[in-house]
Amino acid sequence: MRNISKNKQNFLEKLSDKITSNPPLYLTLGFAILIIIGGCILSLPIFTRSGKATNLVDSIFVASSASCVTGLTTVNTAEHWNTYGHILILILIQIGGLGVMTLATLFPLLLRKKIGLKSRQILKEQLNIDTLQGIMKLFRYVLVFTFLVEILGAILLSLSFVPIFGMAKGLWYSIFHSVSAFCNAGFDLLGDSIYPYRNDNLINITLMSLVVIGGLGFMVTAEIFRKKSFEKLSTHAKLVLIISASLIVIGTLAFYLIESQVGGVLYKEGFKNSIMQSAFQSISARTAGFYSVKLNQMHDTSVLLLIILMVIGGSPGSTAGGLKTTTFGVLILSTISIFKQEDEVTIFKKHIEPKIIRKALAIIMVYLGLIFIVIFILSLSENFKVIDISYEVSSAFATVGASRGITGDLSTLGKILITISMYLGRIGPMTMAYSIGLKSKTKYIRYPEANISIG
Repeated sequence: MRNISKNKQNFLEKLSDKITSNPPLYLTLGFAILIIIGGCILSLPIFTRSGKATNLVDSIFVASSASCVTGLTTVNTAEHWNTYGHILILILIQIGGLGVMTLATLFPLLLRKKIGLKSRQILKEQLNIDTLQGIMKLFRYVLVFTFLVEILGAILLSLSFVPIFGMAKGLWYSIFHSVSAFCNAGFDLLGDSIYPYRNDNLINITLMSLVVIGGLGFMVTAEIFRKKSFEKLSTHAKLVLIISASLIVIGTLAFYLIESQVGGVLYKEGFKNSIMQSAFQSISARTAGFYSVKLNQMHDTSVLLLIILMVIGGSPGSTAGGLKTTTFGVLILSTISIFKQEDEVTIFKKHIEPKIIRKALAIIMVYLGLIFIVIFILSLSENFKVIDISYEVSSAFATVGASRGITGDLSTLGKILITISMYLGRIGPMTMAYSIGLKSKTKYIRYPEANISIG
């Protein structure tokens, strides 16, 4: 018996070492465990208004959506869950937004214990940075910055919510929606997102600001505060800001031009409100999931526009999902360099390494490939229009959370596939590949050049 116990202990120690020495695997398993535990707890009747247990598929779906900061839900968040359920969902959102490693590092940090090398490597992977130098300083900044921004957002939202809902309920709603917006989750307790408050400037501007700040990436916001000048920012930060601003402006103008016409969702809203709602949809579609217009009443052209914005998503090292702004930016720069017949891809008088370009292309191919596969399967299993399915799947993979109203009516297979999509979208397909060891051995042989005609 002692030998069996000792062998079991040795096996567990080896397994633990293998997981902690592989940061992508640690994060992949960490999110999976968080989803399963959260889903099992949410299924208990104590968390519902009706006092009845929630179907396990639905509870895991919601737990996945919250942990992966998506916002899609098969049940109405405001009506189905009670206060305990809302609190649990908020906790999952906060953990998912900051990353599963945050919780494992926070308690030792509070107890002033030293954070080991393996933990630092996992944090490096989670924050999507290239060096361990200053990792703990950045981690402390992430925690402090996150909570300060969420508190400020809650204070601003309370100026509108408290007069409407009263002190206790208004403050709770302010806190919940501030955290949900900063973490780019898109969960709401209002029942119909912010549509009833689509013309409230304070609510709209506050939520948009939280979504944008959360989606820029902690490295970028840290640089902005530290350097306070665009010229002094790193190439990465400059590219993030340029692409993000361009997408917001282009998305806003395009949505306004499409939906302000006769029959559009903005037709009777007036110019000022229409611009506000267009900006809100342009920002929210990138990864937040809130909405201020009826998504199922939009023109198909607007649906396609929002799908493109969702797929691009936010920036690396942020609470946002999608391909990421820098991946999209590198693709654009690579295309421009080919048109100009340049040997190197350059930006701000610096060249981009070929391995970064190859990685960007790999991410795009894998990402779009997975989206297409899920859309294809759901188009066979579900009785919805392909454009609605495409919107749903893109929203799931990009961890946006916006829906055309089909989520609750999905089949069991559909719910499972969307759950997997949210999970893959949060951890990233490349992280999944690295976690299972899809890495070739170093090649010491250089093969002859292959002559292939393309284009």
